[in-house]
Amino acid sequence: MIQASFSPRQAEILAAARRDGAASISALAAALGVSLETVRRDIRALVDDGHLVKKHGTVHVPDHGREAPFDRRMRENAAEKRRIARHVARLIADGDSIMMDTGTTTSILARELAARRELTIVTNSSDVARTLATVNGNKVFMAGGELHGDNGAAFGRTAIDFAARFRVRHAIISIGAIDARMGPMDYLLEEAEFARTVLSCGDNRILATDHTKFDRSALVKVCDFADFDLLVADRPPPAAIADALGAAGGRFEVAAD
Repeated sequence: MIQASFSPRQAEILAAARRDGAASISALAAALGVSLETVRRDIRALVDDGHLVKKHGTVHVPDHGREAPFDRRMRENAAEKRRIARHVARLIADGDSIMMDTGTTTSILARELAARRELTIVTNSSDVARTLATVNGNKVFMAGGELHGDNGAAFGRTAIDFAARFRVRHAIISIGAIDARMGPMDYLLEEAEFARTVLSCGDNRILATDHTKFDRSALVKVCDFADFDLLVADRPPPAAIADALGAAGGRFEVAAD
């Protein structure tokens, strides 16, 4: 747990490292709006106290405190995520075009879409691509770029530029947190940037997340409430989030069993 003695900036650095096991120092500096030297100073104190390990331009938490890797996160709240995925899958017909970012919910959605035919899928997730490629006449376009070691997804300018060339019927993202004031958020700058690009490429913009992300804050804002059309979750969102979504012209649907 993040201790109260940490500065707000150090707390955000730790949250980012715990989200996917590692965080780029340069990306942290950009997300926090400070210089590399400033963020290195914050990191140095965390490393000296044993809260972080620094290696090759990234920081990660020691093994004893490290957040579970992607495969384990796939099992967390798995029943809720499957309900969400089944609900979203019902909105997708044979022949539809879809863009998805990386995330445990979107990976589970890919498995729910295995029965659909002749889909066109654009993604930065190698897991989504593997699941849906070469079956049922699907076409899969995989964004290139540097692959993240934990979830096998491509990030960076190359991936963003590739995705931005497409226009799809359904743009679907998952998130790390959603706050009534800030909106959808994530822990890594590169994930937030790619998710924002996905939403800009779709006619039907869907945010899929389980209830544990409600009333949480993360390091980087992904988008405003006006930037997506539909929130699909396993429970109704808190009133403040529902009000913010409604004021922006969006709606939510609760995934049924």
